[in-house]
Amino acid sequence: MARYDFASDNTAPATPEALQALISANEGFASGYGTDHVSRQAADLVRATLDADAEVRFVASGTAANAVSLAALCRPFEAVLAHEHAHICTDETGAPGFFGHGLGLIGLAGASGRIDGPALAAALDQPDMSYRQSPAALSLTNSTEYGTLYAPEALGDLIQPVKAKGYGVHLDGARLANAAAAGFDLKRIKDLGVDILVFGGTKAGMPPTEAVVIFERALARRFDARLKQAGQLPSKGRYYAAPFIGMLQDGAIFRHAAHANAMAKRLAGLMPFKVRHPVDANGVFVEMDDATLKRLHKSGWFAYRFLDGSVRFMCSWATTAETVDALGEALKSLA
Repeated sequence: MARYDFASDNTAPATPEALQALISANEGFASGYGTDHVSRQAADLVRATLDADAEVRFVASGTAANAVSLAALCRPFEAVLAHEHAHICTDETGAPGFFGHGLGLIGLAGASGRIDGPALAAALDQPDMSYRQSPAALSLTNSTEYGTLYAPEALGDLIQPVKAKGYGVHLDGARLANAAAAGFDLKRIKDLGVDILVFGGTKAGMPPTEAVVIFERALARRFDARLKQAGQLPSKGRYYAAPFIGMLQDGAIFRHAAHANAMAKRLAGLMPFKVRHPVDANGVFVEMDDATLKRLHKSGWFAYRFLDGSVRFMCSWATTAETVDALGEALKSLA
């Protein structure tokens, strides 16, 4: 049977802390549609973690969280600037355009998933034209699709010229906990000019849930109606919120993320193939030809070929040192 331990951090089970919080939230009756006591407590913990006075909502998936957030930042005839390999550009089946009733995406170049400053500047310098979708927002990802990290200062350098034009900023934090465990200070986000943050839960070890954090309060007006129309305002909202309580109240999310990052570094140290990108968080991307990848699959280990042609190995909270070492031996035998 194929092993999916390193195929994605989505393949891992939910953490004990997240599951226990779900069980606790299951006690008794509660109001619906995110107005309940569990959702309030979870939102307070998110605010405390970010040290920010923000609106918080909980939704079912990262795709929905990103797409609904971008729809709040752009009109249908406008576009979002993002790295060309960002999740919104390559893995969401046009969801931003669907939820945004036609909003476009403009891909920007940059090494290892980080947007190149001159590429962003060139896009911002383009004149508005009636026959194309001009940008109205910037979407950033931390940690990036290639497991690399933006420092707060690097994010600020990209955000400043965008805000100077009056555009919105979205931060995709599907692996925000891994970024934090690698040294990114979450309390800096509120001062960078980010309007909406997606604080990832699923990849961090929760059952399906993501937190949408709205720093720009004006965007919160009728946001629940936007969620309802998008099918993202669940009647039993406490079950989406509860895992964040279990993971945030004593810092479990960051301990687990630090472990995942450490396992990635352990795997990189054992890797007989060339590692293509810096291992800042929980992903290892290597150069491997098709024949070797097929042999890896036949040996029982599954891994994806990624957007830049590298082969991706993702570690999670549930990755063990023993499993990393076993994969390392398998890879050595293939090399």
